[in-house]
Amino acid sequence: MEKTQLHKAFNTGSFQIGASKLKQLLWYYTSVFFFKSGIIPFSVILVAILRLFGAKIGKEVRVKPGIHIKYPWKLSIDDYSWLADCYIENLDWVKIGKNCCISQQAMLVTGNHDYRKKNFDLLVKPITLEDGVWVGASSKVGPGVTLYSHSVLALGSVATKNLDAYSIYQGNPAQFIKERVIIV
Repeated sequence: MEKTQLHKAFNTGSFQIGASKLKQLLWYYTSVFFFKSGIIPFSVILVAILRLFGAKIGKEVRVKPGIHIKYPWKLSIDDYSWLADCYIENLDWVKIGKNCCISQQAMLVTGNHDYRKKNFDLLVKPITLEDGVWVGASSKVGPGVTLYSHSVLALGSVATKNLDAYSIYQGNPAQFIKERVIIV
């Protein structure tokens, strides 16, 4: 008979937060006060604060109040993208290309747990959104997933695998629906 463990045996492997305890603490309170509270409705100020904490952000990026970003120092957003009140749980890098849209209540989650292991060891993998990607409202993107150029993840869908370029996906798990045709 196996003895019951009386201590935490959770294994985070080689995971590194990537910031000092002080920076983590400062970010936590800054995030709660300025981002989650909605006290500052101006994107330009929110973007400036994210840059102060190490986020790499291009020009004319829009960030809406209410957004959750776990670690801004593991976030890269290219020019002209906009993020609504979404949830970015970036234990690993989240890279967002140019002209991307992440809609309301969408989630980008880079971490998960290994259900095969007794202690549910932590697994982390980056997420990449290439140029022109749209993540629809209440959609979810899992660890290690790439949404290739101009792909769309429709409302409420879940991407656990890569999405092909210029394609629209829907459902849970997300399935290819049709090609995305962009009218100029």
